[in-house]
Amino acid sequence: MSKLFLVPTPIGNLEDMTFRAIKVLKEVDLILAEDTRTSGKLLKHYEIMTHMQSHHMHNEHKTTESIIRRLQSGENIALISDAGTPAISDPGFLLTRACVENKIEVECLPGATAFVPALVNSGLPNDKFVFEGFLPVKKGRQTRMKVLVEETRTMIFYESPHKLIKTLGSFVEYFGAGRLVSVSRELSKLHEETVRGTAKEVLSHFENKPPKGEIVIVVAGNK
Repeated sequence: MSKLFLVPTPIGNLEDMTFRAIKVLKEVDLILAEDTRTSGKLLKHYEIMTHMQSHHMHNEHKTTESIIRRLQSGENIALISDAGTPAISDPGFLLTRACVENKIEVECLPGATAFVPALVNSGLPNDKFVFEGFLPVKKGRQTRMKVLVEETRTMIFYESPHKLIKTLGSFVEYFGAGRLVSVSRELSKLHEETVRGTAKEVLSHFENKPPKGEIVIVVAGNK
C-alpha cells in the first residue's frame, strides 16, 4: 500500500539526520523537496540517489493533484523541507490533507524541529505553550498582537533576522518592557546562541549586535 512519508531534515548540523530518515529517503520512489538545490546537498552527503521533484509554497496548489495520482498508482513518496519537519511553517499541510481525504496513508517521522530546542533552552515554562510561527507581515499583525496580550501560555515565534528588531519592539509595546523573552539563533550550528532577558534587554542586545541566521523567539505568557 502506498504511503506519504513526512521526513524531518537537520536544521543545521547534518549529524542530526536519523538512520530511519536516510533509509526512507533511499527506498521511496520520489522525494518532494522545498528547494532541490538545498536538499541536493543533503542527499549527496548521505549518498541518496532517489529522484527529486520541487514542491514548495508557490507550486503546491498545482502539484498536489498529480502527486495524489502517483500515490494512488502505488508509489511511495517522501516530502522534505529545507530544514526541520515538513508542514511546520513549511509546505506539507495541503498535501497531507489531500492524502487524508483520499484515504492515503501518511506517516511523519520524528526528527528535527527548531522550536523544541529553543523552547527547552529558554528556561521558560514549557508544560503549556502555543506555537505562533511567523507573525503577519502587515495586515493583521496589530490585531494578532492585541489577542496575544492575554495569552497565558509560553509563546513561540519564528522570525527572520531583518525583522527581529521590529518584532521585539512590538513585544515591548504590547507585552511590556519587563516580559521575559528568549531568542535562539543558528540552532545546532557552529555559532548557536541563546539570548535571555526582559523584552527591553533582549531588544537592546540585538540593536547593538545585529542578528544573523534562523531565529526562534520564546516569550513568557501573561501572568
